[in-house]
Amino acid sequence: MAARTALIIDDEPQIRGVVRNALAADFTTVVEAATAADGLRLVEEQHPGFIVLDLGLPDMSGVTVCERIRRTSDALVLVLSARHADREKAMLLDAGADDYVTKPFSTIELTARVRALQRRATTARSTKSGTIRYGGLAMDLEKRSVASNGKEVHLTPIEWGLLKVLMTNAGKTLTHRQLFNAVWSGRQFGDAQQYLRVHIANLRRKIETNPIDPRHILTEPGVGYRFVASSVEPFNQ
Repeated sequence: MAARTALIIDDEPQIRGVVRNALAADFTTVVEAATAADGLRLVEEQHPGFIVLDLGLPDMSGVTVCERIRRTSDALVLVLSARHADREKAMLLDAGADDYVTKPFSTIELTARVRALQRRATTARSTKSGTIRYGGLAMDLEKRSVASNGKEVHLTPIEWGLLKVLMTNAGKTLTHRQLFNAVWSGRQFGDAQQYLRVHIANLRRKIETNPIDPRHILTEPGVGYRFVASSVEPFNQ
């Protein structure tokens, strides 16, 4: 089954081995490529449902690889990136990658990110109606209401839009550009990152138990924000 096939595109054999071991429990088949060219060929031949893509390949930029993958595949794409490559990470997410893990990484972190992306993909939550719940936080998309531990939370239209995008993409890192375009309808004015910083801070004060040490809305430095679900699985009503 294509959905149970994973592809690793990385030029370092040691990294491929670590990633292969991390994926073994969740995928029936794991195939590997050491170059972008071989990786793109395997995308066409194997139709993987999950792709782990190294940012620093020798024969093609990660952004180009991701864009070419997206022409023919809707596979989940998790990027492996160097710690200093914030700009490249943001570009890859804008190009269609679903999330990233920074090198060096632990197997525990990698496995958690992989499973979070798979849960988000298979949950298939509706963005038009229903209720999304993560722990004590509930968003009723039809009534446009939010409750935290049973108490209604009053949000501005911008705060509502931000929380909706974040919760319906739980587990996925969203760039400043993606969030700004989703909530401000692509309008280009001012400093998007500064706008987001102010509204995210206000949103955290309303939904987080400790806004200084947020549990749900996490900052991905230099890239954007990610909504982290609790251990409770999401469901619709």
